[in-house]
Amino acid sequence: MSKILLVEDDALLLEVMRNILEIEGYEIHPASNGKKALDLFVNIIPDLIISDIMMPVMDGYELLESVRVLPNGVTVPFLFLSARTERADVSRARLLGVDDYLFKPFDAPELINAVRSRLDRRRRVELFDTRAAHLQTVIMLANVIEARDPYTAGHLERVRRLALNLAFALDWANEEIVILEFGAILHDIGKIIVPSRVLKKTGPLDEDEWKLMRQHPEAGAKMLEGVDHLKAAIPYVLCHHEWWNGSGYPMGLSGEKIPREGRLLAIVDAFDAMTTNRPYHISMMAKDAIEEIRQNKGIYFDPEIVDVFIRSYKT
Repeated sequence: MSKILLVEDDALLLEVMRNILEIEGYEIHPASNGKKALDLFVNIIPDLIISDIMMPVMDGYELLESVRVLPNGVTVPFLFLSARTERADVSRARLLGVDDYLFKPFDAPELINAVRSRLDRRRRVELFDTRAAHLQTVIMLANVIEARDPYTAGHLERVRRLALNLAFALDWANEEIVILEFGAILHDIGKIIVPSRVLKKTGPLDEDEWKLMRQHPEAGAKMLEGVDHLKAAIPYVLCHHEWWNGSGYPMGLSGEKIPREGRLLAIVDAFDAMTTNRPYHISMMAKDAIEEIRQNKGIYFDPEIVDVFIRSYKT
């Protein structure tokens, strides 16, 4: 539930706005002037501030300036309510870092739309910043994996690109696509437990070596269990070798019992394996690999996701 700090010295207007926003499901923290609002801000760290400008004790300009100098107040969206439309007032607010204005009088839909717009933008910014920070760590881990397995150089980046393209074609939500990117890059992280002699072997693996190799999905999933911001990527790591007909590993899941993350990644992972040279086969042309994928839909691969992959594949 988003927390809104609502600052207005008109008690009736404050109560009206509070009722409107609480009906919409927001957690409202009211204050009658800037000083009280600043004290509340420190305690609750709101997701949005809505403030009148002309108030006793501390006005809206002073509140905005005070919030913006706080480390956790720099990025909090700030929406001014005002009957004042003079250009000088607007310019001063912009210089201090206000995000938007809502001019009095306004109706309930205007208020609700303004709040939704600012909160949606804040979520998008936070998602981008979080993704960028975590992605650096994820890429570093991926580089460690590829350094141990010379036959998969570039594999993780290609799988990432293919997976993103397919997820966009499937119309996945932005939040899901962020997790997908982590999952695609980290799907082979469990290979860290596979001995180098197995990873670098130029001939076919024997049964004992295959047993070691087949441990990597579970090993990778276990590694991510203790990393809060990567837990959501576990289905990619754990299930990218599960097949639609139940003949895959590590759990032998079948059909829609396989998380859709695993079903998506199984297709792009297999496609990249078929189109690159490996110790156990020569690479195929992309069109031949696509035909192979098509022939195995409903056997190894989710039929619906295969159809979207084939339609959306870009060289």
